[in-house]
Amino acid sequence: MISEVRRTIPTVRFSLDEAQKAEDEWRFNCGPGALCAILGKTPDEIRPFLGDFETKKYMSPSMMKGFFLATGYKFTWNVIPYTIPPMNLWKHNSLIRVQWAGPWTEAGAYPIAKSRHTHWIGCKHVWGAEVHIFDINAMCVGGWMPLSEWEGQLVPWLLSECEPKADGRWWQTHIVEVL
Repeated sequence: MISEVRRTIPTVRFSLDEAQKAEDEWRFNCGPGALCAILGKTPDEIRPFLGDFETKKYMSPSMMKGFFLATGYKFTWNVIPYTIPPMNLWKHNSLIRVQWAGPWTEAGAYPIAKSRHTHWIGCKHVWGAEVHIFDINAMCVGGWMPLSEWEGQLVPWLLSECEPKADGRWWQTHIVEVL
């Protein structure tokens, strides 16, 4: 008799209350949140390695790379070229930087403006289920959700609440696969 394989939905090592406390104290947000989710760490455990995060209040790609170099984690660094339609790759155990599209991504827009409209998420493949995405904005449900729910429910809500000038498009700019 073949036993049913149990699906293991990812979990995080910090609660909604801990995430809120870290946000209140040092502006914990999507970049550090995705790091914690993928690495199985708490906000306090990664805080010392975040470089200029507390001053800048965001995680640029170079800051994210600096975290991995400073901590010794093995990783692959992938910059994703923009194609039409956007090519989205979902690599296991990875951090993904998403670019929200809007006036800041149109031809002639100030180049640095688009970096202000990005978001870090985590990605894991769950055996026997679809790809799961970690989004700090979903901590009320544990942070992890199936890709279809993230794309179909959370992204439209995020864009309407946080990026009202966004046009609904998005694509990946960076994938950091933790080995």
